[in-house]
Amino acid sequence: MPGPDRQSLSEAFLQGIGWGAADRRFLAGDASDRRYDRLIRGETTAVLMDAPPGQGDDSAAFVAIDRHLRGLGLSAPEIFAEDLSTGFLLLEDLGDALYARHLAGAPADEAELYAAATDVLLHLQRAPVPPGLPDLTAADWAEAAAFAPDWYGRAAGGPTRSPAFTATLTDLLQRHADGPRVLILRDYHAENLLWLPSRAGIARVGLLDFQLAQNGQPGYDLVSLLQDARRDVPEALEQRMIRRFATATRQPEAAFAAAYAVLGAQRALRILGIFARLCLQGGKPQYVALIPRVWGQLQRNLAHPALAPLAALCADLLPAPTDDVLERIRARCASFPTR
Repeated sequence: MPGPDRQSLSEAFLQGIGWGAADRRFLAGDASDRRYDRLIRGETTAVLMDAPPGQGDDSAAFVAIDRHLRGLGLSAPEIFAEDLSTGFLLLEDLGDALYARHLAGAPADEAELYAAATDVLLHLQRAPVPPGLPDLTAADWAEAAAFAPDWYGRAAGGPTRSPAFTATLTDLLQRHADGPRVLILRDYHAENLLWLPSRAGIARVGLLDFQLAQNGQPGYDLVSLLQDARRDVPEALEQRMIRRFATATRQPEAAFAAAYAVLGAQRALRILGIFARLCLQGGKPQYVALIPRVWGQLQRNLAHPALAPLAALCADLLPAPTDDVLERIRARCASFPTR
């Protein structure tokens, strides 16, 4: 359970909205301080979202994006009650059929689920972006990718990054993936999507963890979906969904392939750094096991001819995640100061 302060605050919140007597069971947590509990009251269930204020996840942002998504006919959870001052929300319970969990038992459904998730992005990106959301420059996106040399590379024994790293990635983003902005949800992958087959069309895809949504590039969430850090997506299926998306958005396949590769490299680099930092600073060694998959995705993106300058820099800066390198990172778990 949460610490005493969060526990007492959550109990007061639930008591005030008539859910104080509900059975409460831990549902999920993640790399942030946010957590979810399932509440059971007779035949009715709901989900308590606990996002401590000031920890990087803004409950008000979740509420605003949730209302936008639901207004587009998408299956974000209905919000039954909220207390933004303490960071508690009572949400509709969309069930347990996460994409990753459903596909583990029904792999034959993979193409249908990924096509539906791709179509959600197409629908979402046809709508105007809500006002007031962050809109990072290409240089900002490149700097975010510097988590790779700064955290993964540093822990793996690589050299200190040079200004050429961010300058080169900035240039690639500007050349290939810096056009009109759309709403991106950022963590759009199989652990944050639910399969709701009783609903129709794009409403069959349940959406979770979108509070960090912002202005971004059209291909970013598609990369997040198809180059999943936690799940292997068959390359043939990835290519089918890329063509589906490019065709629907009337983008030339060659140009979109370059944009997709640049965005994929940026995202993989950032995630490599995040996973290393979660171990080194956050004391969470389980993320180290995911690094080889992300490394493989990075190498596939860097193989695109347009990314040759970045590929050369990464080869110099980032050691491959051999068993020795991964063990070196694990051995330093929780050894880096948090400030």
